[in-house]
Order: sequence, then structure tokens, then C-alpha cells
Amino acid sequence: MFATPDHNLDLNRLLDTLLAEQRLSATTALAVLDAAKDHVQTHPLELIASLAQDDPSATLDLDGLCQWLATKVGQPYLHLDPLQLDLGHAAGLVSTAFAQRHGILPVAADASGITIASAQPYQREWEADLLRSLGRPIHRVMANPASIRQVGAACGQLARQVAGANHQHGAGMAQLEQLLAKNRTLDTASAEDAHIVALVDWMLQYAVEQRASDIHLEPRRDKGQLRYRIDGLLHPVYAFPTGVTLAVTSRLKHLGRMNVAEKRRPQDGRLHSRLPSGQEIELRLSSLPTPFGEKLVLRLFDPQQLQQDFTRLGLEGTMLQRWEHLLRQRQGMILVTGPTGSGKTQTLYASLDRLASPQINLCTIEDPIERLHPALNQLQVHAALDLGFANGVRALLRQDPDVIMIGEIRDQETAQVAIQAALTGHLVLSTLHTNDACSAITRLQELGVATYLIKATLVGVMAQRLVRTLCQQCQTRARPESGACPQCRGTGFHGRTGLFELLVMSDTLRQHIDADADVQRLRQLAAGEGLRSLRQCGEDKVAAGITTEQEVLRVCA
Repeated sequence: MFATPDHNLDLNRLLDTLLAEQRLSATTALAVLDAAKDHVQTHPLELIASLAQDDPSATLDLDGLCQWLATKVGQPYLHLDPLQLDLGHAAGLVSTAFAQRHGILPVAADASGITIASAQPYQREWEADLLRSLGRPIHRVMANPASIRQVGAACGQLARQVAGANHQHGAGMAQLEQLLAKNRTLDTASAEDAHIVALVDWMLQYAVEQRASDIHLEPRRDKGQLRYRIDGLLHPVYAFPTGVTLAVTSRLKHLGRMNVAEKRRPQDGRLHSRLPSGQEIELRLSSLPTPFGEKLVLRLFDPQQLQQDFTRLGLEGTMLQRWEHLLRQRQGMILVTGPTGSGKTQTLYASLDRLASPQINLCTIEDPIERLHPALNQLQVHAALDLGFANGVRALLRQDPDVIMIGEIRDQETAQVAIQAALTGHLVLSTLHTNDACSAITRLQELGVATYLIKATLVGVMAQRLVRTLCQQCQTRARPESGACPQCRGTGFHGRTGLFELLVMSDTLRQHIDADADVQRLRQLAAGEGLRSLRQCGEDKVAAGITTEQEVLRVCA
């Protein structure tokens, strides 16, 4: 229907059908035909999409055109997303050169056959070659030609790096560890280590491109699993051979200034790196011994994320006004609570941004320092030098501070010095790990803080969570027939926002804090004074079309 005698897509027939269905204007069609004279190698759908961008009568972008054509020719359409494809398994079945020559990409393989994505639905010459070499049925799907090139090139490069690293390091880990133990940097090592360097560079670069907050490298019995946490959920990315996993782990430990030879104890490290793209990133590393090797988790610090204001964090309206009122206090303790990864640090930095002025001395003690701020005097925890949170706060108190931010209250000693700082005329901001705002009171009691000191110092607690936000490109898309959304990969979510529960201490609440404080009773009293729970905040976000009820229940269950 749409093919030329050589089985390529026929541009004229495509344009005729799009015009007949009123999906394109005649002016755009003529412009496409004129441009085709100088772009003979360009895929017809890419050419149409590029010139239809400013056509108000055009109803399809490139993904939409591909989906439209797939329906016409009776082939399934597949939006290519490396995070949702088992490319590591399928890529080894077809050589990169063969795939690029025919414009195809293997996307899945199992006992029933191999699935191949193509942007030329009538081209079939390569099918016989694959059927003969693989001995399996071929299942075809239609995909975006630009995505096939991009994903194919990236996966081909990655497959070559993994193969090269596996060949050189699969049986040579002892030599690699000896090399690293001698503090020889792999950046200047012999060419045999270049594959590991390239793999690590790719892993970090791709994590940034995919907006990952954490990288998990997990050893298994016969492979190593690479996963990224994106918008709060983990996504499998690639499965490395065991030897490659060990080499990549050693490389990262070396870069993070961790003891490469030590594999029996958990370790922490920090890495500042410049990516091949030129972007600088900060990462915090944590290793954990497991039966199959060391599991490594890398937390990515994005300075742009930490520079968000309250509104972009999702804190607004009456709750924002009450929070800003708390920040205007001259002394006392303000806590932000929630589990790891709930956005507590972002809220603290936004609060410090609001407080920063030439008239105020703001000091922080952090582990690690997640964002260098010109208005703050920042102190890094250093366990090897016996510089913990408690000792650090004592040192900061001798620096004439007005506001002190403590990265986390995690033990009795830190809690006691934080309370003392709040009692002696300082505003103290810190974090705790509790499920809700009222539980912060009993948590302080569990840490050994006297009840009368909690009454005297605590002025407010804000609990928070992060929920995924609905993809605005999907919600406001002017071209509803465009197919899968490249921004959210068809998940319907892109980015996250905060849910907040703000407890402002009142005389009534303080009267009910005793040695046997009942969290449920405190919560009821606070609700009577205007406390809105995390779930109620989530309901407001759902009503505003920001997120979904299922997403709120997922994080507030």
C-alpha cells in the first residue's frame, strides 16, 4: 500500500493518505516533497514530522505518525524505552553492524522467537538471514526510526564495552584489585582497563539523562543487576556478567576513595566526577557485603533540585504561610521528618535560602554537604576525625550562629546538643525519621530528651513524602493521537511533588506532652487546631489534578 518497488516506504503515497484523512495541509505536503529532494536518506515519517511542527492542521508528531502507520500496515507499535526493554539479552543475538545496516533493533527474545523493531514495515530481506542464523521465528513491531538509531547506537556501544570488559576482567579480578590497591588510577591505566572506565562513564551519564536519584549495582549468583531509582521507583537497566560487575564495583570504590581490598565491612564514600558531556555531578557511595559480593548504591546529588523554592516543592497556600511563620522564630527547634528519599533535605535548603541574609549567620553540619551555598558556613561530618553531629554542633555554637541546620538527629548525644542550642537563643533546623509529625515528639523521648525540654524548645514539625506527578505533556497534549509520550515513557507520571503535614506547637499541645505521651491523642488535638494529614494533603493534590489517588495511597499507606 505504501511501499515502492524496492520495499521502502513511498513518500507520495504516505502524503496522499494523510491529506485524504485531513491530518496534514496541502502546503505542508508540498514543502515535504520539496525538502525530500535534498534529504533522500531521511526516513519519510521523520521528514513529514519535522515540517509539520508548525502546521495547525497536523494531528500527529513522529511517534504518532509511526503509530498511525503501524495500524495501517497491521503491525504492533512499540515505543522504545531502554528502561523497559531487555536489550542486554536481545542485543547479543544480532550484530550491531547487521542491525544498523538494515535499520532494525532486537527488543526481546524468548523461546517463542525474537522480536525485531523496524521503521520500514515492508522491508523483509533481512528476515531470512536472521531466521537462518537464529533458528527462531521473527516477530515484527513498528517503532520510531529516530529511536531505533539512538537506542541501537547506545546499546551497541554498551554491548561492546561489556563484552570487552568481560573478556579482559572476567578471570582477571585479582590483578585488577592489586592495581587499584596500589592507588593507580584507571584513567591513566593501560588500555585493558578502558572498557571499565567507559562502562562507569556510561552508567553515570545515563543515570543523569534518565533523572535517576539513585544507582543500585547488585551482585547475584550469575550476574550483576544494574537498577536506577527514577521518581521514587526502581527500574532494571542492565545485567552485567559477574566479572564485569566486580570490576565496575572496584572502579567506583576507588573513585570514591574507599578501601578496594575491604569487602567484609560496609563502607561509605563520595565521588565528584565530570561526565563525558562535561556536566559535573556529586555522588554519595555506600557498599554492603552480600553472599555474592558487594552491593553498591550511589546517591546522585542534583544542585538544581536542591535550589527549588517552596512552590516547586509543592508547599503552598496556608501551609506555606504557617511554615514561613515558624522560620521567623528567633529560637527553638524545627524538625522535618520522613523516610529516606522523602525530600527532607530539599525542604531544609529551601528554608535556608529563605532565611539567608547578610545580617544572619547561618551554619550547617551535614553528612555529606549536598550543596555548597555561598550564604552558609557549612561543616562536613568526618567520622575518622571524630567529628560527628554532636561534636560539630558544639563547635558551631562557638561560631556565634543565629541559625544552625543539623543534617540529622540520629542519636541521644546529637538530640541533647540540638536541644541545648535551641535553649540558648538559636533557631535549630534538623531532620528525624518518623512516619508523621506527632511521632517526632515520642521519637525525641525515645532518644532520651526530657519532656520539659521538648515543651520548651520544639516549635514545629513537618512530615513529608514525595509522590509522582501526572505528566503534563500527556495532560495538555494538543495532539491526543500522538501515541506514547516520550517524556513519561507511557507511565503517565513525570517528576515528583511533596505531601506535607505541618504540626505547629501550641500551649494546648504542650500541656498534653508528658512522659507517656499518646501520639493518637496528640494527633486528635492537633487536628482540632488545623493539622491536615499527609493523606488529606494528597487528596488536595488529587483534586487539583496533580497526582492520582493510587499514588497517594502508595506513599501514605
